[in-house]
Amino acid sequence: MSEQQTRTVSMSFGEAIANGFRNYAQFEGRARLAEFWWFFLFVTLVGVGLGSLDSIAPSFLTIGSGLAGLWSLGTLLPTLGLAVRRLRDGGNSWYQLFWLLVPIAGVIVVVLRLCDPSRSASRAPDAPRI
Repeated sequence: MSEQQTRTVSMSFGEAIANGFRNYAQFEGRARLAEFWWFFLFVTLVGVGLGSLDSIAPSFLTIGSGLAGLWSLGTLLPTLGLAVRRLRDGGNSWYQLFWLLVPIAGVIVVVLRLCDPSRSASRAPDAPRI
């Protein structure tokens, strides 16, 4: 395996964050498992950290929840783009994100689809997988 192939299969935490923000509005292409989950971990950890600022700030300040809300809003588009690319890499359609409209069970279905192993472009189905 060449160095370029190895880099696309396995991605470090820093590379995943950089790629997530560099391709923030790109819905074309594919994203590997490591790229999606490292970026998701980063976004979640920063959001939790910002939200926890309320517990250390005086009670009349709600700066943490405000910053966490801005962070969530700012990372919504990169996360959606990465999720669409990850679904495509697993052989699924972006329509699978509509499962999120179903309470509880929809989140489980989407997480399972995001965990699907990568498929080659020749094996990926053309029709949406439901």
